[in-house]
Amino acid sequence: MRETDLYPPVKAHFEGLGYVVKAEVRDADVVAIRGDETVIVELKTGFSLLLLQQGVARQAISDQVYLAVPRWKGKAAWRMFKGNLGLCKRLGLGVISVNVAESSVQVHHEPRPFVPRKNKAKAGKLLTEFERREGDPNLGGTPAGGRVTPYRQDAEKCRAYLLENGPSKGAEVARGTGVKNATRMMRDNHYGWFEKVEVGLYRIS
Repeated sequence: MRETDLYPPVKAHFEGLGYVVKAEVRDADVVAIRGDETVIVELKTGFSLLLLQQGVARQAISDQVYLAVPRWKGKAAWRMFKGNLGLCKRLGLGVISVNVAESSVQVHHEPRPFVPRKNKAKAGKLLTEFERREGDPNLGGTPAGGRVTPYRQDAEKCRAYLLENGPSKGAEVARGTGVKNATRMMRDNHYGWFEKVEVGLYRIS
């Protein structure tokens, strides 16, 4: 597929909206004008950093800038497209997918300023973990599997208690360590450190 294959459906779409459309006007792939409105469309056969950079550069000329790419095929391509769509929304860029075989387009997002919406639940979890984390035991960039989390720190407290005191009841471990969910943590045995002796009684495995 070539970028030029995307042009006829894009041109037809904007002409259907009453725009006069011309290709390759100075640095812009497509320019559509209706009255005092100027729309710029950048065409590419796939999302790339270059396409995003071009789109941002065209925003110096017009607030109405679209990126047009071929319609995706398959779930993996859809996930990639969806991720790039989210990025374009943050950049205030419009997004169009082109079905070349059917000579049709779909507008997924209109160009407009991005207003971020905060996820209070995620923000709360972030702050909770920050407060629960004792010290700063990790190096920035550590893979997820190797990070020291508040959960691991609590498990380490339970392990240390059992090493010092021998087999103990969950309630005793909880009182001695301050880990309220010590019993459940030892029962779940996420790290393989604990062994159940009898109901409510645990030791180091």
